This record gives sequence, C-alpha cells and structure tokens, in this order.
Amino acid sequence: MTIEEISEIGSALGVFLLRFRRCFSHKPTFRHFGVYVRGLLSDLPRKSVEPIALAAGSTVRTLQLFLTFHRWDAGAMRDEVQRRIAQDHLPAPGSSERSDPLGVVGWTDETSVAKKGDKTPGVQRQHCGATGKIDNCIVTVHLACRHGDFMALLDSDLFLPEESWNPDRQRCRKAHIPDSVVYRSKWRIALEQVDRSRSNGIRLDWMSFDEWYGGKPGFLLGLDQRGQLFVGEVPRHWACFPTLPRYHSTQAPHAAKRADHAACHGKPFRGKRRKEVRLTRKTLPDQLWHYKAGRVHLSSEGTPTEKDYWLIWARNRDTREDKYFVSNAPPSTAVEILLRVAFTRAGVEHVFRVVKTEIGFDHFEGRSYVGLMRHMTLCQVVFLFLAAHTDRIRKKKSGHHAGASGQSPQHPLPFLDDSPVPTLRI
Repeated sequence: MTIEEISEIGSALGVFLLRFRRCFSHKPTFRHFGVYVRGLLSDLPRKSVEPIALAAGSTVRTLQLFLTFHRWDAGAMRDEVQRRIAQDHLPAPGSSERSDPLGVVGWTDETSVAKKGDKTPGVQRQHCGATGKIDNCIVTVHLACRHGDFMALLDSDLFLPEESWNPDRQRCRKAHIPDSVVYRSKWRIALEQVDRSRSNGIRLDWMSFDEWYGGKPGFLLGLDQRGQLFVGEVPRHWACFPTLPRYHSTQAPHAAKRADHAACHGKPFRGKRRKEVRLTRKTLPDQLWHYKAGRVHLSSEGTPTEKDYWLIWARNRDTREDKYFVSNAPPSTAVEILLRVAFTRAGVEHVFRVVKTEIGFDHFEGRSYVGLMRHMTLCQVVFLFLAAHTDRIRKKKSGHHAGASGQSPQHPLPFLDDSPVPTLRI
C-alpha cells in the first residue's frame, strides 16, 4: 500500500466509527469503542481486554467495564452493521448493478472455541470444530453473506446448551445471561438471524448450509415459509420421497427413502445420464463434479410434503467423494447454478478464519454473556471495515495488488493516526 492509501484509510476509519455513535449514550464510552476497535485491528498476538488496554495506554479495568457494564447498545450496533451492508455493499433486489450471476448468497454455519473451566457462558464438553473432537468449548451460530468478492459477517449468537446451562438459571445469572435467553436449537437460532437481517434490509437471493442444518426438516420448511430460496447439503441418510405414495394419508406415516438410495434407484433419477460441472477456485485447482438431479418430496414427521424439491447427487471425479443437496428452487432452475451456489459455502470458512486469525474473535477471556456478545459484535464491525477497505482497494488495483489487510510488519496500523479517536501505541 502507498502512503496516500494508508492516509486515506486512516480518515475512513474515523468516519466509519462515527456511524455507530448513536449506539453510545456517553462520549467517553464511544472513545473506549475506538480503543477496542483499534485493538482488534492491531497486530497484537492476543486481542483480549488486557493487552488491548495496555497497548493503548488505557486502564485495564476501564476497558473491562466498557465490555461488560457500560451502557451501550450492541443490538443496535449489529443492526447498523447490517443496514450498512445492505445499503453500501449489496445490490437492491432486481437491480441491474449485480456483478455476480449467483446474486447475494447467505451462509448459516457455526464455529467453536475451546475453553478451560466451567465459567465461560455456554461452555461444556461437546463437539469442537476447532480441535476436531469432543472438547470443553463454546459454540456460536452465525449468518454471513457474499456478493462477488465482498464477504461479511451479519450476525452472531451463543448456543446455550439444553441440559448443562438452560435449567440452571442461577448459573446463567452468574454469567450475566438474561432469563429471556433460553435454549434454542441451532437451526432455530439461524432462522431468527435470517429474520433479523431481513428487518435491516438484507435480501438474500440464496441461503446455503452444511448437512447438519440440511438434515433438520424444520429449518428447511422454515426457510420455505419465509420465501427464501436455498441450496443446502443434506446427509446421505436424509429422508425423502422420490414419488408420492399411491394411497396418501395424513393419518399414517409412510416409508421414506434415504437420499443416497433415492438418487441411485428413485424414479426421478432412473435413466438419467450423469452431467459434469467444473468449479473454479481462486487458490486451488479446479474441481470436476459429476451430478444427477431430480424432484422429490421432503419427509415431515414421516409424511411427504405436497411440494416437491430438488435433490442433487454430486461426486468428485478425483476423490470420489459423494455429496447430496436439497433446494426449493423452481423446477426450471438450471442445476449447474444450484451446484455453484452450494459450493460457495466454503467461503464461510474463510470468514471464520479471518475473524479468528486477524481480528481476535476467539480471544475473548471473560465470564460474562454480555461481554461475549459485545465482543462478537465488535468483531463484526471490524470485519465490515476490513471488507469495505479491501473492496475499495481492489477496485483501484488488479492482480496481486488487489488484497490489503491494513497491516504489515513495517506499518502496524499507522493509518489510525489521523482518525479522530484515540490511537493505540503499539
């Protein structure tokens, strides 16, 4: 980056932070917001309260209080992030400005952070994707989106375990978890996030998700009821009906077929030839997938739905890996488009990687639910700033100059010096 670009982005950060001024009732609290954001943007190896405060020359206790007890509205901040994304980075529905033929794709997914002890809100022994095993960790559910090269983190929620936390309200209160926050299945949290984003102007052309969410009929039907198009992965044992039973009755369940059996032997797939689709990837070799597709009925409590859906079987030519996808897209939709949407989901892993390795998403060390939720929201703010900055630089340059993170060993965030909020001395 040039000195001019660094200076330009320094001013942009100050303007960007001022957009969230209304979330704070007191000016000193807003200044702490600037300090914390700088910490998340910095090259500190650990981006929790203490190292951020020490690097900024601030009092550790003050920044702890900012995160957990000072009065400011993290919900309003999340809403403002979503509104900014909708207004500044996503095309309006039906707009001719859409640069991506797939439109705006949303991703529902979860991530986990390993923790020690039993005080962190929501912590328990459960599957931890970060370690790849059953471990002591917390799980958070997220909604992200992409349009072209732009990606953003839209929403974040803590998954509150049903048995170890939900019934123990005294334990919850010690962790500052309100009585209104109760156990909800992760797929229900995901639907709530879709609803919130819509209320703030986010319009997703597609939703995509992994096989855990695809395996939950309530989630699929919930998206359908909202009129939200989706293409999501389902497990091979996912139940469906390739054809409606001859004697349809709502009084008795029928024998549904597994997705892998339906795609192999089901009537909608018989006699169909395999087709091919080539998927290009930015940093990895292209992939070639063979696929077949047919219309099936979902199984809802053992009973087939009246509406039919796409079921797609795809096999990687080189690895022989099989995947199964379901979609509520109209029958006239090109299956190749559905597959391209489904495989964009790898982008959400990039989002998690950036927020964890560059922004300090998993560096939260407190025992307060309020602090955790605020930390996640502040990470969303920083991610949006970085995404907007990268998008702006990309439009000016091409090739290997297109990406910029705002950090380098030679320039540890000097672009913050000109902004109207306090600067970290790192």
